[in-house]
Order: sequence, then C-alpha cells, then structure tokens
Amino acid sequence: MSDFIPPHPPRLPRPPTPWERVRLGRQNLLATFEEQAFGYEFMSMKLLAREVFLCNTPESVQFAFSTHNDSFERKSPGHRRSLEPLLGDGLFVSHGDVWRRRRRIVAPIVHVSRLAEFAPVMVETAQGACHRWAGLGPSAEIDALNEMAQLTAEIICRTVFGRQLGRERALQLVEGFTDYQQRVGQMDFLSLLGLPEWLPQPHPPGIYRSVRRVHKVLDELIAGHRANGDRDDASIVGRLLDARDEETGAPLDTRALRNEAAVLLMAGHETTANTLAWTWYILSQVPDVEAALHAEVDRVLEGRPPTLADVPKLVYTRAVLEEVLRLYPPVPLLTREAVRDEKFHTCHIPEGSLIVVCPWLLHRHRLIWPKPDHFIPERFLPGGFRPTSKFAYIPFSIGPRICTGMAFGLTEAILTIATIAQNFMLRLVPGHRVEVACRLTLRPGERLPMWLVPRRPLVGEAADTGATPAMQAAGTAAAGAADGPAECPYHRETARE
Repeated sequence: MSDFIPPHPPRLPRPPTPWERVRLGRQNLLATFEEQAFGYEFMSMKLLAREVFLCNTPESVQFAFSTHNDSFERKSPGHRRSLEPLLGDGLFVSHGDVWRRRRRIVAPIVHVSRLAEFAPVMVETAQGACHRWAGLGPSAEIDALNEMAQLTAEIICRTVFGRQLGRERALQLVEGFTDYQQRVGQMDFLSLLGLPEWLPQPHPPGIYRSVRRVHKVLDELIAGHRANGDRDDASIVGRLLDARDEETGAPLDTRALRNEAAVLLMAGHETTANTLAWTWYILSQVPDVEAALHAEVDRVLEGRPPTLADVPKLVYTRAVLEEVLRLYPPVPLLTREAVRDEKFHTCHIPEGSLIVVCPWLLHRHRLIWPKPDHFIPERFLPGGFRPTSKFAYIPFSIGPRICTGMAFGLTEAILTIATIAQNFMLRLVPGHRVEVACRLTLRPGERLPMWLVPRRPLVGEAADTGATPAMQAAGTAAAGAADGPAECPYHRETARE
C-alpha cells in the first residue's frame, strides 16, 4: 500500500475572514480552505453579502443534488458568469426547461450504449501519440499536460466531428480553451456583493478574443458538416443535426448546436486531459503502483491494442484512475443557487443563497476516508475500503445533473492509460515542482515536463512480473468481469439511465 502523499495547496491554520477568502480565491480557489474544513459536515457562512451553505457529507450532498435538486438546480451566478461567454446556454450552464430539453437531446447521443462506436477512435488517437513520441528519440522531453490536452482534444474532436478530423483543428481548440481558462475570473466578486444580475459586469481583458477563436473553429466545422450532409461516420454533431426533441419535435438551432458542441469539447478534453496528466505524474512517483499497472496491462492485452472489451478486465488500472479522480476531482467546486426557500434539518436556506458541494473537501474528508491525503488505489479494488454511499465520491457530480459524458470519460481514460503504458513510462524532469492550480478545472500547474522512457509489453511473462497482493486481487476480479462498458462503482444505476 502506497505511502505517497501527492501535492496539495497549504492549508490555512485558522478560518480566514470573508475578505481574505475572496482575496485568496481570486488566485486559487483551493487555497481558501482551512485545516478544519476537511472535517466540516454542514455549515453556513456569510461571504460578503451572500449566505453560503457548505454540504460536506453524503447526506447533505444527497439533499442538495438529488432529493431536493429542483430547489438547487440553477448554477451559481459566478459559475454561469464564468462560462456563459464560451458555452452560452449549453447544458453545463443552463437550467429549467432549457436544460431539460437539451438533456433529452444530448444524453442519448453520448450514452454508455454508444461506447462501442467511440472506443476505436480513443485507441487510434492514443496510438498516434505513441507513434509520434517514438520518433522523438529515447528520453525525449514532453510537456505531458499539453500532450494530454492535445490527445484528448483530438479524441473528442474526432468523436464530435468525425474520425477524419486531424490534429491541427484539435490544436486550435486546445489553444482557445486554454487561453480562455487562463483569463477567466476565479471569484465573482460583484455577485458576492448581492448586485442584480441584470447589472452589466465587465469580463477580464481578452475573454471575448478567446471566445471568438473557439467559436470560429466550431462554426466552420459545423457548417462544413452541415454542407457535406454525411451522417455515416457516427459523429456526435451529425446526430445532433438529426436529433429532435421527443416532446416538441424541434431540432437544435445553429447557436444551440454550437453551444452544446462547445460543452462537449470543453468537458471532453479539459477534464480528462488533467486527470491523465495527474495519473502520469503520480505513477512516476510510486514505482510499485506503476509496476502493478504495467503487469496488468501486459497480462490482459498480451501486446495487442486495447479494445472496449478489455476495459472491465483492467481492474487495477481503473482503481488507479479512480483514486486519481478522488484526490484531484476535475471540477473541485460545484456551486448552485437556491431558487426557493428550503430547510436542511433545522437549518433554514433562503432563496438566493449559494449551495457549495466541494469534491476537493468531500473526497479528502477525514471522517469518511482513512488516510485521506494518501494515494491508495487499493481503496477501489474489490474488498477495498471505501464509503458505502455513492454521495461520498462525486468526480462527475451526481443526481439529475450528473455529467452525461461520465462513461465516455472513464472509458477514454482507461483505454488511453493502457495504450500509452504499453509503450512508455513517463518520468518527471528533475527539479520541476508540481503544484495544484485551480481555475475552472484542477491542473498540475501550467506545464508538466516529463521524459519519455520506451518500454515493451512483456508478452507471455505476466507470471514473472512480481504481482503484488493488490494485483492478485485485481486479477481475480478481472477474471470474472463480463465484457462491457466502463461504469463508475458509485453510479452504476445512473450510468444505465
């Protein structure tokens, strides 16, 4: 069992004042938390002019995001304001009837049942990255964060717009999304003052230039797809063009189509890219875990590329991924606005107050997780200790607004890890310090320099790899795994909806 504690921002020795919290949050949202916050359960505070309620137990998360979701389905003003320039009324931002109509259209198109169409694109693209890296020579240095961003952007671009879409367009979108995230504000100061939303509020300089870069590429791709009229490549945008609301029969208009494509691209590349980058960094720091993962990949795949049917057999690989998602949830702070008065036990929650569910705190809660800051993938192996409540582990959110691409993201990450681990080990460049950077998503800084170390799958030598007890447990579970899509252990019922 690993004793490795991956990096996290320093924790404050005492609760900060509201002004201190706002000041710190403008630089890094995760730097605003005091040590005691990792033991809080349900609490309220006044943040400038806003009442804020923190839900930090499975029971309170279930209350806010599931049983009383109708009262808290609206994203917070700060959340909407930070994303609306880029995503418009896309699924990640909208609420009410707009959200329900869009969800009815989008959810079936990215449903778990479609993974068989998407998985070959994921593997082909990861193989392409490996072939490109092989041409760099031994011990070449790469920026693993940027490489994962390009790889996942190419996967989602080819999935959304068709398998023939190349890296050039994907790179344009990566640059646009990255520039946007670097410019967007961290803390919506004016909304915390309780100012009305109709009051014009300036965005940071350069925001709309970044938006125009992304929208220009999307508009061109959608127009080309519409003009081509080809619906045979199983692309998501082709299905969105053909989709009709099951109740009204109405199609998505041009702006709505672009907004939903932007949501899919942002959620489909940014979050997975960060998770993969964190995975390569952690594997480079924990040799025993890396060796166990390699042994499983070599045993299951026997030197061939992975397929969707292999995903349930890669039990240890998945456990590593899920522990990375626990420690570094892609979106570490989920905020909603109360649309009506509510009550949690004896606590009154007035309309207009903010509800905060913070996976960063919940996933490291010292009353829920033993050794919460340690990297211990065995938690997610069969028989491993983890909370029984699915509301304790929410890397993709939970409830009606759970991420529609959850199964896609898990499958993409597992297949990418398996493909790259067959061919390379990644080693952190000595002297580079990895720090947690939190803007819209959770990143290992602005760059992650790593060396590429080629390797070969040990075909037929799985018995001599020195499997750990964790690997033996993973192998036993994999032997009985049925072929099928990846599912999150806490959301199996939801994934099948």
